[in-house]
Amino acid sequence: MESNRPINVHADVAGPIWFIGWLFTIGFAEITGWKILLALIVWPLYLGQAAG
Repeated sequence: MESNRPINVHADVAGPIWFIGWLFTIGFAEITGWKILLALIVWPLYLGQAAG
């Protein structure tokens, strides 16, 4: 007989990791002004542009 126990996913770690990456990108790419708000959505793009 199969167990109907729910699967626990630890999503509480993903938020802080995303936030740390966002803050790192702002500092590394020296983003200022309104681009900080845009970086909330597309921060990997800014990180790639600064690194490349």
